[in-house]
Amino acid sequence: MGSTSKGVLKLFDDAHAEGTLSTAGLQALTVVDLGAQIQAGLGVRVEDVQSSEVVLVTVMPDDSGSICNHAKTVCDGHNLVLDALLTSNQKDGVLFHTRYLNGDVLNPYRPLEDVVRMHSGNFNPDKGTPLYDQAVVLLGTVLAKAQEFSANGVPVRTVTLLITDGADMHSSRARAKDVAALVEDLRRAESHIVAGMGIHDGSTDFRRVFREMGIEDRWILTPGQTAQEIRAAFQVFSQSAVRVSQGAASFSRTALGGFGR
Repeated sequence: MGSTSKGVLKLFDDAHAEGTLSTAGLQALTVVDLGAQIQAGLGVRVEDVQSSEVVLVTVMPDDSGSICNHAKTVCDGHNLVLDALLTSNQKDGVLFHTRYLNGDVLNPYRPLEDVVRMHSGNFNPDKGTPLYDQAVVLLGTVLAKAQEFSANGVPVRTVTLLITDGADMHSSRARAKDVAALVEDLRRAESHIVAGMGIHDGSTDFRRVFREMGIEDRWILTPGQTAQEIRAAFQVFSQSAVRVSQGAASFSRTALGGFGR
C-alpha cells in the first residue's frame, strides 16, 4: 500500500476511533484500496485555507452515455451552483469539488475562484453508470477532507449532490447498502447533507434508488427531461448550498427542512 493510501486510511481510522465513521462505513471504504482515487479529490492543503470554518460543496455530475442529450444543461447547472456560491458573503470559506460519475476529477477541493467550469471541452458523457462504486469514492473523499479539517480544529460543514439519469449499472465493488452506511455516518455527525438528483429517463424510480442509498426523501430531486426542469433542480440545490455556507444555524435549519426549506 502506497503512502497516499496510508494517509487516507489513517484519516478513516481516526474517524472510526472518534465514532464519526461506523464499522460498516469503514468497511465500505477499505474493502478495496480506494486511497489513490480519494487522494485525487482532496485538493488544497488544510494549512493553506485561512478561514475559521469551512464548507465543502461536492458535485458528482453523471457522465454516462445516456445523459449526452442533457450535456449542456448539466454543464450549465454545475456552473450555476458555482455562480450562486460566489455571491455568498462566506464564499472565502467554501471549497468546491467536482468528480464525474465515472471517476474523473475536474476539481479537487479548491477555493471558488479557482474552480474550473464545466463545458464541452472537459465533459464527455460517453461512459457507464457505476453509481454505487463512485458514490462510495465521493463520500469517502468528503469524509476524508472533513476529517482533515476537524483534526486541525477547523469546524466543517458539507453539502454533496449525486447526479444520475439512471439506476446503477456498472458497479463492481459497492452495493446500495455500502453507500447507505456512509450516508448514515455523515448524517449522524449533523454537519453533512447528502442529496440526489435523478434526471427522468422514462422508467427509473429515483426516489427508491436514492432511498436505498440512504438519502432522505427531502434531499431527493427528480426533474423531468426538459432543460428548464433540470436547471430549476440545480437552482434549488444551489440555494441550499448557499444557505449551508451562511453559518451553523443556517445549516441546521436547512438540514431539517431539506429542499422544501
